Amino acid sequence: MTQLTPSRRAVLHGAGTLIALPFLESFGFQRFAGASTVVPTVPKRMAFLGMGYGVTADRWYPDRSTVGEDYAFPQILKPLAKHRKDLTFIQNLMHQYSADGHSGSTFWLTGANRYEIPGQSFHNTVSVDQVAAEVLGEQTRFTSIQLATTSGAGASGDGHGPGLSLAWNRSGKPVSALNTPAATFHRLFSSDTTPLAERKQRLREQHSVLDTVLSDARAVGRSISKSDNRKLNEYLESVREIEVRLAKEEKWLAIKKTMPQDRVDEPAENLSGYQEMEVMYDLMVAAMQVDASRVFTYRMPVTSLIKSLGATMTAHNMSHYSEGERRTVSQNRDGANAKLLARFIDKLKASKEADGSSLFDNITITMGSNLSSVHSLNNCPTIVAGGGSGFRQGRHLVMDNPKTPLCNLWLSVLRGSGIQTESFGDSTGLIEELFG
Repeated sequence: MTQLTPSRRAVLHGAGTLIALPFLESFGFQRFAGASTVVPTVPKRMAFLGMGYGVTADRWYPDRSTVGEDYAFPQILKPLAKHRKDLTFIQNLMHQYSADGHSGSTFWLTGANRYEIPGQSFHNTVSVDQVAAEVLGEQTRFTSIQLATTSGAGASGDGHGPGLSLAWNRSGKPVSALNTPAATFHRLFSSDTTPLAERKQRLREQHSVLDTVLSDARAVGRSISKSDNRKLNEYLESVREIEVRLAKEEKWLAIKKTMPQDRVDEPAENLSGYQEMEVMYDLMVAAMQVDASRVFTYRMPVTSLIKSLGATMTAHNMSHYSEGERRTVSQNRDGANAKLLARFIDKLKASKEADGSSLFDNITITMGSNLSSVHSLNNCPTIVAGGGSGFRQGRHLVMDNPKTPLCNLWLSVLRGSGIQTESFGDSTGLIEELFG
């Protein structure tokens, strides 16, 4: 019988394949950690949860007069109150360049100035999750996982604005997302029954196509204008990203996908609204349990969510609330998001790591939006939870400067998670209050 050597990430060798395992106490992880001076390294993780059309601003934020630990928890977010010691509200964060009241997530994770390049009506930069993924995603099957939804008129109906997900690459181009729970499940856990040799050949063919594209592009690049050269370089950057992805896929070809500690059944194809979101959260937890990825973004639905809660109006109409039914729908939306986040945190706390800590102890979760409510771009709604960045949680913080860059938070999340970068976006420094 082959003896299994305990490690942070165990693999079984058999039938010509490597099968990655989730963190299992049965293989002696706990005993190993307790009996040795070498403690298994537990990875840092991040999850960014983006809300379109903001929140019910006069109910969602804590009272500004109650800061620190003894603040009055917002009644509308009551489902989250049981986790108040593990999360922090931050007020007075904003993006100085935000100018679009219907783009609740397009620039949320980037802080970019969409008009930065003369003559262009749209410009974006890399999002904080992708900066994190370059480091945290090196050892996982998926460098990052982007989740979204099919609800809303081309997603713009959900108040998110341009983009395919919350994520934007180094060239400021949108990163695609998994839009349904069923697609997410199969991407994360379904085995490809295609013979290994055939899959390798398929990758070789893709590499061959890229080689041809690169050769042709270099020839074109010698005889085009400066403006076209910039466009060509952006294109080549995208090609290089594909090359990296293909190389990573080749590395993982022989490693079978595994199911998490708490088995997740294949989701139904027709899930929407609240039920869809529950399953998406569960799939994120499952992916963390098998270390499939360490960086997650979720561009959350609004249209299907409010419909699943009984609303008959559009999400856009809801966002222009004052009193009456629109306000009720808006507040119900906020309460549902709070309940879903509380459930997500429950599951992360219940799932153990190799060293006995929980997934929640090692993740940084940020829920928020580039938009507070209606068309207001000030005071971006922001909740930060988890122990992954070493923040001192359980507080309500109000920044002295009402225009404190939201990018200061993203820089703090990166640095707190061990990612050494001097700046991010228009950051002016860390939010020191988070660490003390």
